[in-house]
Amino acid sequence: MRYISTRGQAPALNFEDVLLAGLATDGGLYVPENLPRFTQEEIASWAGLPYHELAFRVMRPFVTGSIPDADFKKILEETYGVFAHSAVAPLRQLNGNEWVLELFHGPTLAFKDFALQLLGRLLDYVLEKRGERVVIVGATSGDTGSAAIEGCKHCENVDIFILHPHNRVSEVQRRQMTTIFGENIHNIAIEGNFDDCQEMVKASFADQSFLKGTRLVAVNSINWARIMAQIVYYFHASLQLGGPARSVSFSVPTGNFGDIFAGYLARNMGLPINQLIVATNRNDILHRFMSGNQYVKDTLHATLSPSMDIMVSSNFERLLFDLHGRNGAAIAGLMDSFKQGGGFSVEQERWTEARKLFDSLAVDDAQTCETISEVYEQTGEVLDPHTAIGVKAARECRRSLDIPMVILGTAHPVKFPDAVEKAGVGKTLELPAHLSDLFERDERCTVLPNDLKAVQAFVSQHGNRGKPL
Repeated sequence: MRYISTRGQAPALNFEDVLLAGLATDGGLYVPENLPRFTQEEIASWAGLPYHELAFRVMRPFVTGSIPDADFKKILEETYGVFAHSAVAPLRQLNGNEWVLELFHGPTLAFKDFALQLLGRLLDYVLEKRGERVVIVGATSGDTGSAAIEGCKHCENVDIFILHPHNRVSEVQRRQMTTIFGENIHNIAIEGNFDDCQEMVKASFADQSFLKGTRLVAVNSINWARIMAQIVYYFHASLQLGGPARSVSFSVPTGNFGDIFAGYLARNMGLPINQLIVATNRNDILHRFMSGNQYVKDTLHATLSPSMDIMVSSNFERLLFDLHGRNGAAIAGLMDSFKQGGGFSVEQERWTEARKLFDSLAVDDAQTCETISEVYEQTGEVLDPHTAIGVKAARECRRSLDIPMVILGTAHPVKFPDAVEKAGVGKTLELPAHLSDLFERDERCTVLPNDLKAVQAFVSQHGNRGKPL
């Protein structure tokens, strides 16, 4: 399997190199040169497999030539063996044909664990084999940071620097990052928003001279391995609901477009998916594109669903690449227009093509709370605000009541007590046993100005387990 850049100018790489590269040298994102495709018979034969075995079947083509089957199987068994639920990603029924896919049974109670528990183990495997050491610099709007730290904290050859927007993540999200200590773990609170953090990461990849020769690795969803891991649970959900003999629809809370792009890939790999719904909050750039062909920057707002407080959706470039016939030059031009002018539209036929599969809805805080309250009254289930947005979008945008609708349950509600309280849910939420003392733990975090040079100087000074790079 070879991987190519969405902007067409970077060299094609194998999986191992893509894992370590993250962003392509031309500023683009890596995607498979050719996507594997499974027959309906092949997919049907996977029914009943344990999650780690299904993951092996779905992801094996992406790592062929880089990781032997026996090693990859072992990595996957270890990855999903740490999840608290034996089904790993259980389905919970809300009503007759509406389901929540619970993706929050990993160590940090968020869907990011599916990819980042795997990414940490893959990095360990590849770096040990190569005898290399790397630096991770990642940006988080809430959940990626803790999942990355949890997934990579034991990696011997990795230093981790996670940037989050100061005072713009929930207390549980922050503490899940700042209470994990290690010589190789560094939390940085940036006096800005998530887009500022994300822009610093991209700028650092573009010019890595501040690292003095050490390689930078991405844990954000620009890293192909993140997307690859998320494809699996679409197959998992479908197989639980009668797929591939019947089609399934999905509503996906998303800000950076990575999670829903994985669903798009699952469909292109042969999984019958009828509809993909982009469920987003007040920061609605994706909804404005899907509903009106306007991909234009706007003011970033703080909401009750902070993991989606994102205005520039990095992974959207991967979809645009396909919509433009995989023309790298066209994508480079579009991204340049966006950088210079803050927005763009695409040709009508390309937008119409996207609308055949995608629908979207932007949900504000009041509607989010109403949905949390409504679902609790109807079912006794408490939703986190992101999942609630997914439920609201599913109910507003659903094309067919006959086709099962799966909402991706992206986080445990205990991570967002403010939203649950504002929704008027009287139920007391308790942290799982392994996090029961979270609010008593010491924290370690450095607040830095919204300044790229200050951040890079900090990374350079504190890398290599506390020794300057």
